[in-house]
This record gives sequence, structure tokens and C-alpha cells, in this order.
Amino acid sequence: MQQVRAKKFLGQHFLKDLSIAQRIAEQAYPQPLPEGKGENNPIRVLEIGPGMGVLTQYLLKNPNIQLTAIEIDRESVVYLKECYPELHLIEGDFLKLDLNIIYPEGEFNVIGNYPYNISSQIFFKVLDYKDRIPVCSGMIQKEVAERIASKPGKKAYGILSVLLQAYYDIEYLFTVDEHVFNPPPKVKSAVIRMTRNKRRQLDCDEELFKTVVKTAFNQRRKQMRNSLRNLVESLKLKVERSSEEESRLEWFLTRRPEQLSVDEFVELTKLIQLKI
Repeated sequence: MQQVRAKKFLGQHFLKDLSIAQRIAEQAYPQPLPEGKGENNPIRVLEIGPGMGVLTQYLLKNPNIQLTAIEIDRESVVYLKECYPELHLIEGDFLKLDLNIIYPEGEFNVIGNYPYNISSQIFFKVLDYKDRIPVCSGMIQKEVAERIASKPGKKAYGILSVLLQAYYDIEYLFTVDEHVFNPPPKVKSAVIRMTRNKRRQLDCDEELFKTVVKTAFNQRRKQMRNSLRNLVESLKLKVERSSEEESRLEWFLTRRPEQLSVDEFVELTKLIQLKI
């Protein structure tokens, strides 16, 4: 069977180290198994971009998993259908697919060796289905993994950190060197696992929360007073706050975005959305 040619425009770097592929596959769900799950009631797992199936083969062997894969590359689709005829394979673009059609109800986990050029977009889409995706794991560029897992006060802390950590507990599992890929990428990789936390919803307007976070980090070197000025003016808020709320807001406005935790961004959003 002819190998699939890696395509630069799709960000393809095929993992060739089977031991690493097996370790990634083991992160498809938490151990021990969630209560009530097992071979007779498998966990539904959606693999993004299986490529030549290096990760797929281990997921298929796991009796506790019911696997579906999404692949955009036609050459890979032909290869996978020949090598893994038992695989439920969907040809298409994950970013454009309505996951409610694939899974009309219930939960499903997401896993993959994600294309580096769209990994952030993949995670933003996972957030759209956060109440149905309890676990999202896989391999991404090391720099992005560090950003996602970063804590307040760190240089890597940013938009992805806040938005993902608002709903998921992030685990940076291990680093992967360049030489285990074909072709080798120019950067190191890392494997992470995101597990849905107990926060069902934020104690603020969630859309405004996302806007506040993105707006603040678009000018991350500036104090919040400068970066959020246009946002507040565009909302045309006529605000009446207590002296304590005014004092707290003033404290926020003198901070830089990387200094604020998720909970503090929530509090800031509540102060901004406060109306008469």
C-alpha cells in the first residue's frame, strides 16, 4: 500500500513513532473508565485528521471506544478505507461540519494529531460544544500547548488560556521531538488533555466575556484601561456602580490582561455589563 504524501497546505506531519501514538491513544478518556462505560457501553470518540491511521489503529483496538474519524485529505481517505475498512470515516472539513449531525445527542470525546495551522480554530470549535465534549486530547505544537496550559502572570498566558481554562482543566502531558515525524516539523510538539470542569456556565454574559478577553489581549502590553476603552464606548453603557464596584473596576483597569485569572475576567465582565 502506497504511503500518503504529506501536504504542506494541510499542515500534515505524519507521526511514525508507534509508541508515542499508543500513548496518545491512551488519553482518549480518563482512567479509570467513567462509571457505566466499557465494552458494552463504549465511549464515543471523534478523531480529527487520522492521516495514515497511526493513532487510529490503537483507538480501533480499544473495545471501550466507538470511533468515528473525520479526514479532509482525499488521498488519506482512500488509504484509510483500504487499510481500516471497519473504521466509520467521514470525508470533510472538521471546522465546517455540524457535529450535531454526527452526534445528534449525548457526549463524545475528541482526539487527534491536530494540524498545527488550524489547532487554535479546532479548540475554539470544541468550546462551541463544550457541554457535550467532556474530554479533548491530542498532539499540537509545543508553543500552543504551553499557551493553553499557562497560568496568569506567564508570558504564554493569553486568549486560548483564559477561554479554554474557563471550562476545562488542562494537563500538559509530555513533549514530542521533531524526528518522530515524516516530514519533521520545524518545532517541537506536545500532547495535552482537556477535561471538562464543574463550571457549567459563567457567572456573567458569556459572549461579552469572550469579547472582553479577546479585546484585552489584542493589546496585551497595555493596561486594560487603554485596551478596553473602545469596547466600553461601543457598548454605550450608562453605568451606576457602588463605590466598592468603582474601586474594583479601577483596579482592573490598571492591570495588564496576563495578570488576570479566569475568575477575575468573569468579575471584570460583570462590572462592564452592569447597567442601570
